[in-house]
This record gives sequence, C-alpha cells and structure tokens, in this order.
Amino acid sequence: MPFLGQDWRSPGWSWIKTEDGWKRCEPWTEGLEGENNRCGASHGIILNSEDEEIFNNEEHEYASKKRKKDHFRNDRNTQCFYREKWIYVHKESTRERHGYCTLGEAFNRLDFFSAVQDARRFTYVARLLQLIAKSQLTSLSGVAQKNYFNVLDKIVQKVLDDHQNPRLIKDLLQDLSSTLCILIRGVGKSVLVGNINIWVCRLETILNWQQQLQNLQMTEQVDSGLTLSDLPVHMLSNILYRFSDGWDIVTLGQVTPTLSALSEDRRLWKKLCQYHFGEKQFCRHLILSEKGHIEWKLMYFALQKHYPTKEQYGDTLHFCRHCSILFWKDRRLALLLEDSGHPCTAADPDSCFTPVSPQHFIDLFKF
Repeated sequence: MPFLGQDWRSPGWSWIKTEDGWKRCEPWTEGLEGENNRCGASHGIILNSEDEEIFNNEEHEYASKKRKKDHFRNDRNTQCFYREKWIYVHKESTRERHGYCTLGEAFNRLDFFSAVQDARRFTYVARLLQLIAKSQLTSLSGVAQKNYFNVLDKIVQKVLDDHQNPRLIKDLLQDLSSTLCILIRGVGKSVLVGNINIWVCRLETILNWQQQLQNLQMTEQVDSGLTLSDLPVHMLSNILYRFSDGWDIVTLGQVTPTLSALSEDRRLWKKLCQYHFGEKQFCRHLILSEKGHIEWKLMYFALQKHYPTKEQYGDTLHFCRHCSILFWKDRRLALLLEDSGHPCTAADPDSCFTPVSPQHFIDLFKF
C-alpha cells in the first residue's frame, strides 16, 4: 500500500503487510533494476528492511508498470501495449470522465498491429492510414506517431513478402510523402510534433519504401496443378464480376488474351458503374461512342475522378451505440464464448453495433 510523503511530488514509500505487521520496502537500486530488465522478469524483487527477497506483484505493481513503460519507450519497433482492445469515445468532460478522447489515443489503444496480419482487416487499416496521412497527421501525439510508422512499416514489409495489394500501399505512401513535404516546409509554424530531423529521416524511409515497391517484381510460381487460364470462360467471367475496383479488372485483363477480351465486356463495366454511382451522376458525365452507345468503361474512370466510390472491407471496427465504445469484433470469440469484444451492458448487444468506415473513424474524433 503506497503512502504519500511530505513532498507531494514524491511517489511516497511502499509498504507490505507481513505476519509481524506492516514493513516499509526500500527503494530499488540501479543494479537490481538493470538485472531485472536484462532477464525480462515480469515480477518485482523488493528488499524489505530485513533484506529478504519478496515476490509480490500486487503490492509493487507501480514498479512493474514503470519498467514496462521504460521498455516500450526505448523499443522503437514496439507498439505501446494495452490489455483492452477497445476504447471509450467521449467528446466532453463529465464528473465520471475528465478530458477528451483523441484520435492519437484511439490509434494507440486499438490493436492495429494484429489487424495488419488479418487479411479481412488489412485493406481497412491501410485505408485508415491513408486518410490520416492526408489530413490528420498533425493531430497525432508523439507515441501515436511512433505507432503509426511502426504499423506502416509492418504493412510495407508484408506487401514486399507476399506481393499482395502493392497498388494500395503505393497510393498510401504517395499521399504520405506529399503531406510530409508540405508540413516539413512549414516546420517554423510548429505544425509537427517532434524534432525536424526525425521527420526528415521518416521521409527518407518513405522514399526508400517507394523505391522498393517500384522495383517489386511478381515471380511466377511453378505448379503442376491448374492455373487461372485453365478455368472455363464462364468461371473467369464470374471472377471478374466479383471485382469492385476497375483498376483490378484492367490489371487482370493483362494476364491472358481471354481475360483481356472478358475485361472489355460492356455489361461488366455497366454493373460496376451502377454499383458505385447514381443515375444523376451518369447524366452529368455521359460519354457516347460514335455509334451512339454508352462507353461504360470510360464513364467509370471519369466518374471516379469526381465522386468517391463505395468501399468494401472484409472486417471493420465497430461502434457500440449503447456504451459509446469503439472496438474490434472478434468473430471467433463471439461464436465460442459469446464475447462481443467489449464490456457491453445492453440486453441485446448485437443490435447496438454499427460498422465504422475509415472516414467515420476519423469523424468520431472531430470536435
């Protein structure tokens, strides 16, 4: 049980209850603290007045927390760890809660490191990082900035290893480098948190990542089984109809002559335009051929420049309207343990959950 000393700034003495009564614990020595850090011990070794070693986690939790805090502060490649994978979103001070929930705090508390490894959440996290790079980079705290670039580093290395989603990450790095170039020029106005040299090094790292992605070459894997070109034409057509991005259709059409012919199907591009855009938008940007037919493919890319397209994600963050909590919903735990992902007090928790898009995530922290 800790007690405050005469100086209100001091942490006070630490006491422990024994059979002979309460005894005061001596402060930690530098040698003992360094030895525990090297061993990576999760428990605390405290010496009492009789020089006896006592292992007690509860009574000396403050020392363990301090050691973990110093460890994560010194480890530049580690995201700050929090046991909970959810955060309470409050926009004003109340008697129960003081202060505000910021975007940087939410980025620290939510487990984006594990989300990058999940194929369903990868695109969601990449899109969120892109939106933050465009407009919210200056609102991140120092710790949130470190976590942001650590997550970005993990994303880039994953793309370089498995060769998936390179175009998405190239767009992300391009937006981030453009924003940093503009902000570094205005460093005299204190628009960035941190030393200017750190941001210059980060910009150089981003340029290095862009070069690595530019030199990325897709290697053909030799396999004796069936390939994409061995599938029937109707199955290849069904695959193209599952795509929601026009650039993915164009890229796939460059693989074989059969896919090239299927990727030019007018009905395919018509379905894509009708999915992403409305009839009023069609009338404003109508493109006709010489024969009077609508050029749906050209219309798609023309409309894409003026209007946002619908975004699809395998899994997203969820917001509980009853508890005002933002969290990742673990579907496996929800099925096995009936765990919603956060301590919900509603009678029917599923009816209170709302999927949160990346833009909605940022809007939650605009006051």
